[in-house]
Amino acid sequence: MDLATIAGIISGITLIGYTIISGGNLDIFIHVPSMMIVFGGAMAATLVNFQLSEIIGVIGVVRKAFKGEDFHEIKLIEMLVNLAKKARREGILAIDQVLPTVKDRFMRTGLEMAVDGTEPETIRSVMETELTYLSERHKNGQKIFTSLGTYAPAFGMIGTLIGLISMLKSLDNPSNIGEGMAVALITTFYGSLVANLVFLPIAGKLKNRSDQEIIMKEMILEGVLAIQYGEHPNNIRRKLLNFVPPNMRNLKTKK
Repeated sequence: MDLATIAGIISGITLIGYTIISGGNLDIFIHVPSMMIVFGGAMAATLVNFQLSEIIGVIGVVRKAFKGEDFHEIKLIEMLVNLAKKARREGILAIDQVLPTVKDRFMRTGLEMAVDGTEPETIRSVMETELTYLSERHKNGQKIFTSLGTYAPAFGMIGTLIGLISMLKSLDNPSNIGEGMAVALITTFYGSLVANLVFLPIAGKLKNRSDQEIIMKEMILEGVLAIQYGEHPNNIRRKLLNFVPPNMRNLKTKK
């Protein structure tokens, strides 16, 4: 579980809720019709903008924003280096013995092609194509939440306009203007809150997760090709460490 995502949303709601409660005006911030306009309108516009299958598919993608997924770059590098050592000692075909233990499907696919004697250019082409479509699938999830974050404030403004129009009808009763104005503005509050605390931050988190995953798979691609080329394991380690932030490069090159 990604505590940062949950803690951010909960802390934001808590701080805003505390501010509202401390002002003694909790009741006026609860307005069901305004919620329906913001959430219902944003969802309706999103349904118009995207295919239903894309929206249903985003349910699986959004788990990445709340799931604490650790990327063990150093362990992955060591695994590729060990495979390179095995290939140099026993030949590239020896890797076929350990393929069932490789859990990463992307890596296993690349190693299988290397063992089969596939040309390096073909391996790169196949794996880069998979990376391209993986990135596109991730972008769909990001786009949906970005759209929700865009539509929510817009429908909040629409709700405000509806409330203002209704309020203008009762200008002959000045005592109702203050309450009418408060109800009219509450939809703008809902739209801004859900967009900037939930939808847009989740879109950003999904992008960060996707970028991390793409970097990991690019590192795997370079490692697989280096193994097929028969590069020295130490050189492979040095090359792959370039994908890792400097403060995480705690592996010493073994002589």
